[in-house]
Amino acid sequence: MYAILETGGKQVKVEVGQKIYVEKIDAEVGSAYTFDKVLLVNDKAVKIGAPYVKGATVTAKVEKHGLSKKIIVFKYKSKANYKRTYGHRQPYTCLSIEAINE
Repeated sequence: MYAILETGGKQVKVEVGQKIYVEKIDAEVGSAYTFDKVLLVNDKAVKIGAPYVKGATVTAKVEKHGLSKKIIVFKYKSKANYKRTYGHRQPYTCLSIEAINE
């Protein structure tokens, strides 16, 4: 059984027991978080939402929050003596999927 849900402007395919990394969610570590924007549920029959499946939810437990690897952003314009370097670390939340409710 799997579901496709929407979070942080992205679509994620999840199964029970799976760990996923998503855009940072405002929730306490160790608490439960419920996704209600479920696009598809596949159990014995496939249920496709228009745009979301009515009554379907995905329950997850918040494992941790963190920052991903640093990326270096370098801007350069030739013949203009312009150079800028800065870094960025995207915050994320690690979730453990506990249940898919139809």
